[in-house]
Amino acid sequence: MPDQALICAYGFDGAGGVRELDAGGVRGWKPGEGWIWLHLDRTKAEAWLRNESGLDRLTVEALLEVETRPRSVGFASGMLVILRGVNLNPESDPEDMISIRLWVEQDRIISLRARRLMAVQDLRDAMAHGEVPETPGALLVAITGSMTDRMAPVLDDLNDAVDELEESVLDSPSYELRARLGQFRRQAIGLRRFLAPQREVLARLQTDSGTLLAEVDRNRLRETTDRLTRYLEELDATRERAAVTQEELAGRMSDQMNRIMYVLSVVSGIFLPLGLLTGLLGINVGGMPGVDNDHAFAIVCAVLVALFVAAVWIFRRLRLL
Repeated sequence: MPDQALICAYGFDGAGGVRELDAGGVRGWKPGEGWIWLHLDRTKAEAWLRNESGLDRLTVEALLEVETRPRSVGFASGMLVILRGVNLNPESDPEDMISIRLWVEQDRIISLRARRLMAVQDLRDAMAHGEVPETPGALLVAITGSMTDRMAPVLDDLNDAVDELEESVLDSPSYELRARLGQFRRQAIGLRRFLAPQREVLARLQTDSGTLLAEVDRNRLRETTDRLTRYLEELDATRERAAVTQEELAGRMSDQMNRIMYVLSVVSGIFLPLGLLTGLLGINVGGMPGVDNDHAFAIVCAVLVALFVAAVWIFRRLRLL
């Protein structure tokens, strides 16, 4: 086991005892001592997986695949499970979900990731406080449960953000809100892309006919699946609310634009005859009336005022004002 590929490793005696192992401890581990969990960096573990892990070629290829979707496949010697967890690393988008690949057999579980997954750290902290899984199947269930629990705050934040935007759209609609709503809709779609198939994976694990999962593990998986189903329903509701809010925003912005155009049209209609008259009197040709009349300017102003009043009266009669 190369040191650079090993993130952490634990040896379990099957009776509640656990000890953390380094690369040397992993190499010296014997199946008779219990079972072992290896958590590896996928980007550095390829050579060990291909040459020393004892896994067949197809399983290794599945574990090393770059782009994955949640799935589970049962083999005679074990079970391949691929899951996704929300990305809670600093300066990362939660919908850029992190893949964890697991190979589970009777005396060994191998997990691989390329980026840090908080759910694994939760499990390590729980073991440090005495919550030790007794079997590889129980450890798999613990990881899925922790990954699902980590989704709750992300969905709550998304739901609160959409609530805030709904109020903003009603109080002060603006074009800036449209970009934020689009961002939240994309985030919901990105999360659902992996959560929906992950629910199917957990449901399939509950009915798996293998012996890796005990009845208590299947019951815990059932609870985890129920929580994930509820999260998916909340995610769908949040996505629909964002879509409705975006439609409401588009309608309000359209109404606002129509009102502005209406006001401009009314103003143009009122001042159009005034502009026509002043433009006509402003041409510099001979024969203009009132050139020699000292009261001509006052008369023109009075006529303009009368035209303005008449235009306003006509617009009011037509109920355009």
